[in-house]
Amino acid sequence: MLSANRSASGLVYALLSAATFGISGPLGKSLLEAGWSTGATVGTRIGLAALVMLVPTLVMLRGRWAQLRRGLGIMAGYGIVAVAVCQFCYFNAVSRMSPPVALMLEYLAPIVIVGWMWARSRRRPGLLTIAGTVIAMLGLVVVLNLFSATRVDPVGVLWGLGAAVCLAVYFLLSAKADGVLPPFAMVGGGMVFGALAIGVLAAVGVLPLAANFGTVELQGVETSWIVPILGITLVAAVAAYSLGIVGAQRLGPKVASFVSLTEVLFSVVASWLLIGDVPAPVQALGGALIVVGVILVRVDELRAPVPELAQPMPAEPLPPEISARSA
Repeated sequence: MLSANRSASGLVYALLSAATFGISGPLGKSLLEAGWSTGATVGTRIGLAALVMLVPTLVMLRGRWAQLRRGLGIMAGYGIVAVAVCQFCYFNAVSRMSPPVALMLEYLAPIVIVGWMWARSRRRPGLLTIAGTVIAMLGLVVVLNLFSATRVDPVGVLWGLGAAVCLAVYFLLSAKADGVLPPFAMVGGGMVFGALAIGVLAAVGVLPLAANFGTVELQGVETSWIVPILGITLVAAVAAYSLGIVGAQRLGPKVASFVSLTEVLFSVVASWLLIGDVPAPVQALGGALIVVGVILVRVDELRAPVPELAQPMPAEPLPPEISARSA
């Protein structure tokens, strides 16, 4: 019963994490449309989240500095690629297309992981994985509406695919960090490295920073810029990552990553409620195909046979004199 209760609560945490992550796109787009640059939006979100999580992270790692040194490289890669660059790519995609569409592109990350594992192991994926890849690619074509005369922004597509690669790195590094660092410390330290990376890019002029400390528009209502900033920081970063950690601990990384796909649906609802931005029906169909494709890939992964444990070596017979003494 305890295990069932733990799994049920883990599902709640994972769904809440997906819901809180889902609001980042529309809130971020409201800032971009109000004159904020992508760098300022991402930098403010990561920087404030790092400040909020820094003290709890230091308290958690107190007395475990050797463990921190062993995992510092993974934490740095996580913060720079999976946090900073991933969000930068995603918000650049959001600036050129609907947030749900950008999110659907980002969630091609499992397909990227399948290709990476195939290239490394040289073992052909299962039939469900191949079918899921084909369906997801078809969904991508439908989402981009390539069959119509509507012009597709190729730069926005590239930013979305860049976010997918970074999200794939997130899953790979998260798995690699298992047992190396506590999950919350991994995220808290990652936010610090991510904020430093954004700061370096801004200092050398690669990442322009521009902010408009006036009003933004949410569902036709003028409100302070502080509202979306607090939303993408406290809700869509601190709360989302923290809830996701608990959900992953109680469900396991595979099931938790499957539940995280519901973020696409939450983003659609959030875009409709917050900025009145709803994808066309054909794009909704494409999104459904992408989700189905990713689900098939995940199911095939869960159905993969577990490698058999090595059989124990037969015990060598005892010498006669030892056997006689043991009798």
